[in-house]
Amino acid sequence: MNLRAIRAIYLFEMARAWRTLLQSIVSPVLSTSLYFVVFGAAIGSRIQQVDGVPYGAFIVPGLIMLSLLTQSVSNAAFGIYFPRFAGTIYEVLSAPVSYVEIVIAYVGAAASKSILLGLIILATASLFVPLQIQHPFWMISFLILTAVTFSLFGFIIGIWADGFEKLQLVPLLIVTPLTFLGGSFYSIDMLPPFWRGVTLFNPVVYLVSGFRWSFYGRSDLGVELSLGMTLAFLLACLLAVRWIFKTGYRLKA
Repeated sequence: MNLRAIRAIYLFEMARAWRTLLQSIVSPVLSTSLYFVVFGAAIGSRIQQVDGVPYGAFIVPGLIMLSLLTQSVSNAAFGIYFPRFAGTIYEVLSAPVSYVEIVIAYVGAAASKSILLGLIILATASLFVPLQIQHPFWMISFLILTAVTFSLFGFIIGIWADGFEKLQLVPLLIVTPLTFLGGSFYSIDMLPPFWRGVTLFNPVVYLVSGFRWSFYGRSDLGVELSLGMTLAFLLACLLAVRWIFKTGYRLKA
């Protein structure tokens, strides 16, 4: 394992985040705070509690997941696409670095930025509502697992994309709508039976449900099912990345 190469790529990607601090950290935190204020004030005045949890506190895990998913995908996609666009990917591919080390570095940096952002949003939310985390170990576990999984997904998108517009296509048109419809701001038990059944095909439901369970010990679905679905998606992304490097699919395009 070439730890020096992993460290070099990782630090380079993290340095880019600090150079664009307003875009990488401040902007998502402000956007999530606005979501919290608008939804918490407008809907919270009408819905006092959901499953015994005050509505303002109930939406916090969903808001964290919303930012975590979108930022993980965007950070990882841009991180691998830009070297392809600028032509510097040839330096990485010609260096004595295996594809495993490349993935660890790029995905690790994207996941690190997303986890940091999630923790900042959690701290910010605690200023608005009193929060309780009944299972802190599982909260951190779901946070890390989700960030790594969707950073891998974003890495795949960055290789698939052949233009900057495609980098935003999946986060804006797929990930964000799925998160909004995945129980981030409501319990899926509030839906009619038909729509609840349809919602179960949304993979984000399982992530939000498991993450919310780590806070309040309550969830729409079993935590074992949530964990299993997350691990299944992680495995699928790992297999896809392995195939990409084995075949050289669009790495140099």
